[in-house]
Amino acid sequence: MNQSDTFQVATQVRGRALLRRATESQAPLLVGFHGYGENAERLLEAIVEIPGVSTWHVASLQALHPFYNSKTGEVVASWMTKLDRELAIEDNIQYVARALEQVEKRLEIEGPTVFLGFSQGTAMAYRAAGSAGHACDGLIALTGDAPAEITDPSICVPSRVLIGRGTDDPWYDEAKMESDLARLQGRGIEVEVCVFEGGHEWTTEFRGAARDFLRSLRS
Repeated sequence: MNQSDTFQVATQVRGRALLRRATESQAPLLVGFHGYGENAERLLEAIVEIPGVSTWHVASLQALHPFYNSKTGEVVASWMTKLDRELAIEDNIQYVARALEQVEKRLEIEGPTVFLGFSQGTAMAYRAAGSAGHACDGLIALTGDAPAEITDPSICVPSRVLIGRGTDDPWYDEAKMESDLARLQGRGIEVEVCVFEGGHEWTTEFRGAARDFLRSLRS
């Protein structure tokens, strides 16, 4: 029987990011990571609805693996699949690090830097905060769980985290949130929780919690 081999080939893939400048040239930075089947535009639209976020520079990063939404034809993306997952994580971390270097060249950042992840992008936000080599003063995690590696003491985690969960969310349920709380608090992380009426989504209530979280980091 003929044998077949599987091997990986490193290559250059170009990512894309959207920047929305703050009302003032010098401002803090909010970096967003979208969910599965979304894109940078959709996340940016959701973020700009947070009250008071106009005083923040916002960078919305798009995942490296695009595909078509079969219903709309819109180009969306995913951060990874289970195939070669560890290699994809490594590629994603390098991509975020390079993207943030470009952001810092284009913007005058003054004040805290906060990472925000929605759904699948939540794990990416945690990983970027821990391994991308850029300062992260706080993290907002909406409807997504933290990756297993946050229990590793060598992985940096911001000292403050806001977790958002919908009461009717079929994916990020109460058990997953409680697991995240235990792991984060076990590392001495200050965690705030916003449990809102709704599902796997953005809501007005959560945006209010995000507003208060960002405001407290600035003060």
